[in-house]
Amino acid sequence: MIGSGRIRNFMSDHKIDNIDRQILLELQEDGRMTNVELAERVGISPPPCLRRVRNLEEKGYIKGFNAEVDQELLGFGVTIFAYVGLSSQAESDLVAFEELMRSLPEVRECHMLSGEIDFLLKIVASNMDAFQRFLTGQLTCAPNVSQVKTSLAVRASFRKAGVPIPTS
Repeated sequence: MIGSGRIRNFMSDHKIDNIDRQILLELQEDGRMTNVELAERVGISPPPCLRRVRNLEEKGYIKGFNAEVDQELLGFGVTIFAYVGLSSQAESDLVAFEELMRSLPEVRECHMLSGEIDFLLKIVASNMDAFQRFLTGQLTCAPNVSQVKTSLAVRASFRKAGVPIPTS
């Protein structure tokens, strides 16, 4: 993970033990479980479990708790991945593009890449007409955008939350 201009190593910035890793693993799978259930799953009593969760939040290992919603039931049946090239890669231009993408509700993920393409975006839309309007009215005309290539997602085979967490 890149952050604050340096590469962060999962194990070196903060010392966390196997219980902390197990807490992260369990919460990644089910963030709605009670503290009592979490404590039972990781084999400690509830008060120290709650302290550990709060400590993991303070250290930044837990960034928040979100509900995973069904995008199709909410009317967003189309997912597109867009590969965006910028005409300038000056830091101020990169940041400006990221801020613009963050402000657009259709853009659900934005990843800066190395190589020929500058950014990969995950975009949702209600249908192809709505995506076309977004593409021509928001994305291709955005400042500094020089090229956009898109790929329509046919289906999502699976989605795994978070990252693989090593436990002993």
